[in-house]
Amino acid sequence: MSSKSRRNGPAMPSHLPGSPTPRRAVLGGLLAAASVPALAACSGGITSLDGGGDLSGGGSSEDGITIGTANFTENQILGHLYAAVLKDAGVKVRVRPNIGSREILFPAVRGGEIDLLPEYQGALLHHLDEKAKATEEGEMQNRIAMALPAGLQILPYGLAENSDAFAVTRETAEKYGLSTLDDLARHNGKLTIGALPEVKTRVVGVVGLKDVYGVEFKEFKSLDSSGPLVKGALRKGDVDVANLFTTDTDITAEGWVVLGDPRNLIPGQHVVPLIADRRADSRVRKALARLGAVLTTEALTELNRLVDKEKEDADDAAVAWARKAGLVG
Repeated sequence: MSSKSRRNGPAMPSHLPGSPTPRRAVLGGLLAAASVPALAACSGGITSLDGGGDLSGGGSSEDGITIGTANFTENQILGHLYAAVLKDAGVKVRVRPNIGSREILFPAVRGGEIDLLPEYQGALLHHLDEKAKATEEGEMQNRIAMALPAGLQILPYGLAENSDAFAVTRETAEKYGLSTLDDLARHNGKLTIGALPEVKTRVVGVVGLKDVYGVEFKEFKSLDSSGPLVKGALRKGDVDVANLFTTDTDITAEGWVVLGDPRNLIPGQHVVPLIADRRADSRVRKALARLGAVLTTEALTELNRLVDKEKEDADDAAVAWARKAGLVG
């Protein structure tokens, strides 16, 4: 994923860009959104917790909602969490997991093949506008709302966030003197990076690393998103730098070094629902806002661990957590 401020789990080094909104302020806004389905636009634009698009909640979920997810564990967990709270609200739900990357998913929701998608603020904004400079959560929410095509909107962003990270082993960090992304440029042409294929052409990826930090890699290896392929390659030394997610518990377990981002290439990445106007009624808004107000980065990180390490089913883990959190009966 992409940049996901996106992204800081417990015990992770903090390199979030911008000035994050205080958690109490975000939580207060989310709770307000949960009780007031129709969010109002202010004279200066859309407030940080507004979605954009059809703010009246004039859509209908009567015919059910199809949720799509990306091809990595966390997004699949989020899709099942969305499904759990929507089912509890009386909405018929179908989950289509593991569809692919954003480059596949966004056209699918725009074209009507899916209705709802768990997204991440910074990554979505950069997908819509490669030149976007916003890094603060509220500003990004506004920018996304204005950049979305007709028929789509974002709902209130949640507490949980998961960011892109560029990590190296401790041995590689010591060998090359690496602590921030700036340090990579001193070794241009020597290091290999491993990541999802699309990262080669993303701003929060090879393109941005070159433009912002002047980094040029010896080789790009197409692998996966913070998954077994890229992590296995990092362990074996087949890649020197790996694109991971900060909610990946292997970063701490393996002692990997997340390179700092002093020039703020990586934007904030609060989890945010992307939905088609036609399905965004008050029932859907309330259910997803309640989830966003309760699901923390720490909880999402633990869910990732249960699925990746303990091999729990993503659907079962999501439902069990939602029940324990009091979100479903």
